[in-house]
Amino acid sequence: MRVQKLSLLAVAVAAGLSLTACQSGDDSSAGSDDSSSSAQSSGSQSSGSQDSGGSSASTGNGTSTAGSDASTGGSSNGGSGTGTGACQTSHLAFSSSGGMAEGTLIVNLKNTGSATCTLKGFPGADLKGKDGTVSAERSKLAPPSVSVKPGEETRFTLHYPSNDSGGSGVTFTSLVVTPPNETHSHTLPVTINVPATDGSGPAITVDPVGTGK
Repeated sequence: MRVQKLSLLAVAVAAGLSLTACQSGDDSSAGSDDSSSSAQSSGSQSSGSQDSGGSSASTGNGTSTAGSDASTGGSSNGGSGTGTGACQTSHLAFSSSGGMAEGTLIVNLKNTGSATCTLKGFPGADLKGKDGTVSAERSKLAPPSVSVKPGEETRFTLHYPSNDSGGSGVTFTSLVVTPPNETHSHTLPVTINVPATDGSGPAITVDPVGTGK
């Protein structure tokens, strides 16, 4: 009986050890699973950081591209502001003064716009008075291309025969100026007296913009 009891006790102990070993194995497996999960979680976080970095790099490229576009836009705006367009009458201020020589009138054209513009050619110049209107003829000077910066001015000269006849002649009280390549005019008050002729006398002429002193 004692031997049988010892055998049963040994079996019980062995069973207990086996159960303990199984539990230890399960714990080890669980720990391994936890470790694996932790590693996977760590890997996911690392991947997310790289994605964030990639997104940041993409944003940087986008910013660079936007900057490039802005630069291009600025360059384009700079192109329109460099003055390739013709000066418009609405962006010009007109004034007149007597020329160095008798029988000349200087007409000044000042750029009041915000960008440089260009004038090339003969202006329209029509003298008006109570006796009628006379359009100035073009001189034989070649017209230069003149760039006028904001605030700067250029000029042209009107030539007319002075009245040395002793008679009252013909008096003009206004000058209608039309800039080259424009359809809108500006009227200046003037006092110009020329001899009355039958058309055989000297003509009233106008020089191109940008010539003379």
